[in-house]
Amino acid sequence: MKIVSRTVPTDSAHQHSAAPLPEMPPREVLDRSGDLLRALAAPVRIAIVLQLREEARCVHELVDALDVPQPLVSQHLRILKAAGVVDGARSGREVLYRLVDHHLADIVVAAVTHAAEDGADGR
Repeated sequence: MKIVSRTVPTDSAHQHSAAPLPEMPPREVLDRSGDLLRALAAPVRIAIVLQLREEARCVHELVDALDVPQPLVSQHLRILKAAGVVDGARSGREVLYRLVDHHLADIVVAAVTHAAEDGADGR
């Protein structure tokens, strides 16, 4: 299936520039995209990605910053690592986690910004 390049209309509440739609990517790219979005689709994982935007952090730093139990942070880090979103490198007795690709942080920031805008609009 091929999608012709066109712009997506926007409503008056959101004055964002609409990018032209690219050609439909191959199925395997769509599948990997879905896997990535599913990996990001949890509030704790979103918060972890936001925390890792500036620098690598160890589990206890994430626990303190997010105020959630260590086993929960570790579980979410495993999911993000399996999806290729984060990577861990041993530093002494700790593992420092970092984002593998900062484009994913851009996706998370855009989603959070959009949700905050919609919240301000009362939606």
